[in-house]
Amino acid sequence: MLIPVRCLTCGKLIADKFDDYQNKIKSGEDPTKTLDSLGFERYCCRRMLLTTVETIQQVIPFYEAIQRRKQEVQSELE
Repeated sequence: MLIPVRCLTCGKLIADKFDDYQNKIKSGEDPTKTLDSLGFERYCCRRMLLTTVETIQQVIPFYEAIQRRKQEVQSELE
């Protein structure tokens, strides 16, 4: 997953708090209160955390499909 190290607008460090944010959200806490407790008061920093997408989960199926196809081709060549 690609987490921005700093907020693109104000430059505040945000990557070090991302794991805490994800853990609290997965445990069922309110995102607004979670962002407040982590010290994200500016909307630009909140935007950076709220809009981060776990891209690795989107890429893995394609990688697995490529690996399966590679094995199929190897078995056909043998």
